[in-house]
Amino acid sequence: MLQLPPLSLYIHVPWCVQKCPYCDFNSHAQKGALPHMEYVAALLEDLSQDLKWAQGRALSSIFIGGGTPSLLSVEAMQALLDGVRARIPLMANCEITMEANPGTVEADKFAGFQRAGINRISIGVQSFQQEKLTRLGRIHGPEEARKAAALAHAIKLPTFNLDLMHGLPDQSLDDALYDLQQAIDCAPPHLSWYQLTIEPNTAFASKPPTLPDDDILWDIYERGHALLTARGYRQYEISAYAREGYQCHHNLNYWRFGDYLGIGCGAHGKVTDLAGQRVLRSAKVKHPKGYLDPAREYLDSQWQVEAADLPLEYFMNRFRLFEPVPKWEFEAYTGLPLERVETMLDIAHSKELIDDHGDHWQLTALGHRYLNVLLELFMDE
Repeated sequence: MLQLPPLSLYIHVPWCVQKCPYCDFNSHAQKGALPHMEYVAALLEDLSQDLKWAQGRALSSIFIGGGTPSLLSVEAMQALLDGVRARIPLMANCEITMEANPGTVEADKFAGFQRAGINRISIGVQSFQQEKLTRLGRIHGPEEARKAAALAHAIKLPTFNLDLMHGLPDQSLDDALYDLQQAIDCAPPHLSWYQLTIEPNTAFASKPPTLPDDDILWDIYERGHALLTARGYRQYEISAYAREGYQCHHNLNYWRFGDYLGIGCGAHGKVTDLAGQRVLRSAKVKHPKGYLDPAREYLDSQWQVEAADLPLEYFMNRFRLFEPVPKWEFEAYTGLPLERVETMLDIAHSKELIDDHGDHWQLTALGHRYLNVLLELFMDE
């Protein structure tokens, strides 16, 4: 029997100053003035149409991603969050994150975002070396990145994140560790540290740069992980580190197979339909022109996750985390009996990829290193 998990809200703002060559997100280079309030009105109508899926729940977190949400005006952000609060209750400790590019952060504007309700920012730094930033198509420089982090401290935000990449074109071990040390010196409570991958339909895919080989990548990870651990950061997810108590609530809900409404251009959502005892996924219209069309339909597609696919979807999310996986949660959030996955989990245990502790599973160090091998067990479920 399916149970309702916690509920989050994802809001997508699709515009950027320019498109980065590695980016495969639904983002569009800004051309002329942004339709700030028109887009906010569309977002709120989109949310109104999705409210039926809240099913009595308040929001545990909101994440405003992109694109570059910090391109929005303070007035637009205030109207957006006021409109959300008017439509659906927020939990008392609701985490509200906004992504920001250091090149679009200004002190007055940032304080305005905070007054609107933003209590966490995620700053897209990626590197502290100008040559790497240029190769990545970023519009900011190293000093702007440091200034953005200092500003987050100055206005006393409860928490903030720095996004940092490794495995960059022609990056050496020393380059990667320099970037990581610079990020640590900014003292973020949370640090997302992830490897650059070449995604289809990007500029890097059509003209691939030279990336570090596997030996260098492994050295970067091992040395970087040791550095972060020594400086008080704990790895709680494959590509995320945080000081104690500063894990990202929104991402935790994703990886715990929680529900989330997705509004905005190309936004994806995942909800539990309690009455129909099914898990649904959805995608909204991708292009801003179509999304803002007066005759629009915000929903592009919606589909049920079939029972055969639920084990893989659940574990693909859940095993990203380093925390124990309660066995009750699998049945509650998929509606499937544990017997459905016992054979695969027994194999995983025999291969020393997971430990079985009776009421929960725990990935081993080997399981985290060979996560793809573990997940393959559920692909032919």
